[in-house]
Amino acid sequence: MDRRRFLLTSCAAAGGLSLASLGACATGVAPGRLDPEIAELQERTFRWFWDVTPHETGLTPDRAPSLSFCSVAAVGDALTCWPIGIENGWITREQGRQRTLNTMRFFYNAPQGPEARGVTGYKGFFYHFLEMDTGHRFGTTELSTVDTALLVAGMLFAARYFDQDHPEEVEIRQLAEAVYARVEWPWAQPYGDAYITMGWHPETGFIEHRWEGYNEAMLVILMALGSPTHPVSPQAWTTWCSTYDTLSWTDRRGQPHLHFAPMFGHQYSHKWVDFRGILDPYMRDKGFDYFENSRRAAYAQQAYARDNPGGWTGYSDEVWGLTACDGPGDFFLEFGGREREFFSYSARGPGERDDGTIAPTAAAASIAFAPEIVIPCVKAIKARYPETYTRYGFLDAFNPSLTDTGGNTLLHGSVDPERGWVADEHLGIDQGPIVIMIENYRSDLIWRLMRTDPHLRRGLERAGFSGGWLSA
Repeated sequence: MDRRRFLLTSCAAAGGLSLASLGACATGVAPGRLDPEIAELQERTFRWFWDVTPHETGLTPDRAPSLSFCSVAAVGDALTCWPIGIENGWITREQGRQRTLNTMRFFYNAPQGPEARGVTGYKGFFYHFLEMDTGHRFGTTELSTVDTALLVAGMLFAARYFDQDHPEEVEIRQLAEAVYARVEWPWAQPYGDAYITMGWHPETGFIEHRWEGYNEAMLVILMALGSPTHPVSPQAWTTWCSTYDTLSWTDRRGQPHLHFAPMFGHQYSHKWVDFRGILDPYMRDKGFDYFENSRRAAYAQQAYARDNPGGWTGYSDEVWGLTACDGPGDFFLEFGGREREFFSYSARGPGERDDGTIAPTAAAASIAFAPEIVIPCVKAIKARYPETYTRYGFLDAFNPSLTDTGGNTLLHGSVDPERGWVADEHLGIDQGPIVIMIENYRSDLIWRLMRTDPHLRRGLERAGFSGGWLSA
């Protein structure tokens, strides 16, 4: 499965919001003690990563409890979670350090090459999914620019956190630098322009689709710009931003913002980059930063759920959240007096693809942007749909509208005739943003340390960002 395909139908519809008040969250996080239910959610979700990730390799599975392949992006989240666990007292520094070092060694030593089998990556990039036992390419998945960027960001954060003179921490920093340094970012610009491709297959070459329109590719381009060895030209950022107006800008459902229908596009880059108060030329012209943009996107999702144009069960001011997630299956079924299409794993978003499936991560991982609407949402989902909440936090998704399959085959989860459909798995790339963004909201930990990373700073400055903490 190539999750990047779900981007290709995006950026077509609009979002918006209606702000009651900006509040403190518009300018900063609210450090300190968390609401007990949010704190419990963060710890339970962290425990998923700790329990399912093999200590010897650090290859976090794409999903569990089913037998799965490793998700390279989820490894980047896991590397970010270990320091969070240390800071909260869930694991010791020694435990987190050893798990981190094992992961760094694995990816540093993993075989790279142009072959279709028996390798983990090529040109410094890594394949989207890896076999859990060998770490080699799984199936025919793509060499992924975005998943590599997510992994590298997790490594760079780990290098900032493990800053002591202990020989294992010194090695962590050395390996993080080495893995990042060998990524040949310009190689992923094969079209004679500044666009970066989504990926490459050894069988067929570069993926036709390029990163354009607002989405999580901010991190891809920043990592490429900040490379100490193989950087791309600053034109990569300006070229990408040049697609915003035609593909992403909207003023529907409230204040104007860059729209990307699934919420993950407003979260992934923000896990490691503190966009508060720093502006590139495009956003400087608009008068607000990317953090505020994600805040507006969260309100747009709440507004969409309140309006509920599809008439789905359960949508409200307090229960909302659409993103890429598991769903019941791929079939058509009548609901609300007309035939509807349901999906299995898919990107979902306001005005684009909506089959009544709500993903708790869409709201929970937006807590740093809009805690005043996220915390009530998390509590409402937990209270109204307790079957979604487990020892590892929320299951990936639920759909109160689907109370009868109509004879169709479920690909995920199960259906209760009164409560509807509930997923039966946790997905790493949905679990990770919950843990990480709660911590950014609570303590500023990831943002604070990444503000000191010279590679990220270089990438931001080469993209034209200025102001805020970059000027400090």
